[in-house]
Amino acid sequence: MLNIADTLHHWCREARPFALATIVDTSGSTPLPVGTSVAVHEDGDVVGSISGGCVEGAVYELCRQVLADQGAPRRARFGYSDADAFAVGLTCGGELDVLVQRIDPAAQPHLVTVLAEAVGGRAVAMAHVVDGPADLLGSLASVLGDGSVAGTDLAGNTARAVTDQTRAALRTGRTARSTLGGDADTCPERLSVLVHVAATRPRMLIFGAVDFAAALSQAGRFLGYRVTVCDARSVFATPARFPHADEVVTDWPHRYLEHTEVDARTAICVLTHDAKFDIPLLRLALDLPVGYVGAMGSRRTHDGRLRLLHDSGVREEQLSRLHSPIGLDLGARTPEETAVSITAEIIAQSNGASGSPLAQRTGPIHQLSGRAVMGTPGLNKTTQAMVSSQRSPEWAAFRVPQP
Repeated sequence: MLNIADTLHHWCREARPFALATIVDTSGSTPLPVGTSVAVHEDGDVVGSISGGCVEGAVYELCRQVLADQGAPRRARFGYSDADAFAVGLTCGGELDVLVQRIDPAAQPHLVTVLAEAVGGRAVAMAHVVDGPADLLGSLASVLGDGSVAGTDLAGNTARAVTDQTRAALRTGRTARSTLGGDADTCPERLSVLVHVAATRPRMLIFGAVDFAAALSQAGRFLGYRVTVCDARSVFATPARFPHADEVVTDWPHRYLEHTEVDARTAICVLTHDAKFDIPLLRLALDLPVGYVGAMGSRRTHDGRLRLLHDSGVREEQLSRLHSPIGLDLGARTPEETAVSITAEIIAQSNGASGSPLAQRTGPIHQLSGRAVMGTPGLNKTTQAMVSSQRSPEWAAFRVPQP
């Protein structure tokens, strides 16, 4: 539905009902992807397209019916009909599943907020229940770029489970459908949720054109990051050495970081372990509103790095954000294993998780809210103790920034 955000924002500001038809599933060749919507205003105006024209008339009529009877959402499936060339169907040969529902902006004020953010070019995500119990079908939940919930039609554990899933999709920057629930501890109802995402890919900035950077750039790209490798040494910073990076930059790390765009989803990984690069770079990175800052090096390197950063004026609360030595304790040795260690830590932080083995935990595998962090009510004492036992004193002051 975010493909027509500008018009929907205008209609929501008017607080007048409209019908929304959304592609929730496809098979074979279809003109447009899952998540694409068409909307019909109560005065008959229409915006968007879901098929390039071949089933628009039938979808328009369904929208008008839903508006007229103010009934429950309806599902319809359209496919190719070779028996009748004029039958409603997709001439491309594929099939698409469409959910048609009535939207009442007055009852869903969060739509104005999330659509305004999308129109303004800011990251947002909207969860859309496309399969499940009849009373939940068509329900929406909106999450803003900082991870906060703009509003939801859901309640209780179901709302928390859906918004957690929405945050996860927002971090990837991809519209996707997923199934969740069926667990009384997390989400009692089994749901299929389509999360509409309007967001650029999150950035992973890797400083240091080393073998570890090559492996990490591949892992970062696999996770959906837009990866940049930066090094001041042109002989090492070449696209041929980093084929999985989206860009390779030759520049002094701190100078590049000073002039590049970052946000709360950005992961900064410093792999140079050379003080002349690290210290000015980390001084700047720890003062930026990014999601993750990690630096490679031994314990001795880490201790010396902390002293130099402290002596250069970096405050204790800033130092507490630094993940150093970088990565989780997986016993990694090779560049590839180290890349897994680093990305595992990034994933754990972004979800507010401890990084401890699931076998050592009790309760649900998927917590109701991954935003919980140490020192906040969301983590119980057992989990806090596990985290404390695995981290240095600097980690104890760490707070997970909202993505």
